[in-house]
Amino acid sequence: MRLFKAVQSLIRKDIVLEWRSKYAINGIVLYVVSTVFVCYQAFKSVDPTTWNALFWIILLFASINAINKSFVQESHGRQLYYYTLASAKAVILSKISYNMLIMLLLAAIAYLVYSIIFNNPLGDPVLYLAVVALGAVGFAAVFTMVAAISAKAGNNSTLMAILSFPIIIPMLLVLIKVSKNALDGLERSASYDELFVLGAINVITVAISLLLFPYLWRD
Repeated sequence: MRLFKAVQSLIRKDIVLEWRSKYAINGIVLYVVSTVFVCYQAFKSVDPTTWNALFWIILLFASINAINKSFVQESHGRQLYYYTLASAKAVILSKISYNMLIMLLLAAIAYLVYSIIFNNPLGDPVLYLAVVALGAVGFAAVFTMVAAISAKAGNNSTLMAILSFPIIIPMLLVLIKVSKNALDGLERSASYDELFVLGAINVITVAISLLLFPYLWRD
């Protein structure tokens, strides 16, 4: 119960700080909208396979920009203050949960803008939205942990890319495959294995974060 209250308080703190400035989220939304518009100007019309690939590429790099700041904005003094108030598990759970909320909002905006600018060729929109939600949660979990490691190594963005892409690429391949099934309107039973894999990856990533972050937190 104490852990839950600590996580809740830290999430509320991040939301309040974001609401006060709005610079980060506004910049990310602008990035998504401008990237989709540039893709439209470049391609005008695309086939469903290219439509799907472009969407995941846009969402992937938008998530990197959104989550990279997770620990960069936390000064050493503020982290020391958190250390006296909450446990390492509470801190990493709050960061992952907050970034999941941000990514779900970002994915919804990206999907809406993308569907408006490009023709929407989805055969099963409900399944596609479920895959987008799982992908957004997975991106948040992976990039949050990698951002924590990168922050301890001097906020090296290159290190974040090196560490995250070997983990993200297998997830991205599964996401593209199951979302292609949704585009083609296949039976949902054909995607159950991939959906289970995505859910398992998300759970394993959060579990590994809970195991590893306390060692980073002590450093």
